[in-house]
Amino acid sequence: MEPLFLPTLHTFENNNIFTGSYGLLRFRIEPSVVQISAHEIDNSKSSMKVEYWHGQFCYEKSEMEGEAVFPMSEEGREAMRRFLEEQITDEANA
Repeated sequence: MEPLFLPTLHTFENNNIFTGSYGLLRFRIEPSVVQISAHEIDNSKSSMKVEYWHGQFCYEKSEMEGEAVFPMSEEGREAMRRFLEEQITDEANA
């Protein structure tokens, strides 16, 4: 399989929600953006919340198995990728 895809940090900085999947793992990332001005955000106060579940159904029809919040930064984005990859590994070992 290909590596788990996450959009660029810029996607989340623009307050976009992202849903993705990897095998039977499904996830939804929702940013919480704190604006400094109309054109600038405060990354130190902004965050990204990821919720995940396993199965074939969409977010609205599924029961969440867990969630985590990460800082709005490249480091936070990569920590989120590792977190989601751990959920894939846990699924394979179950």
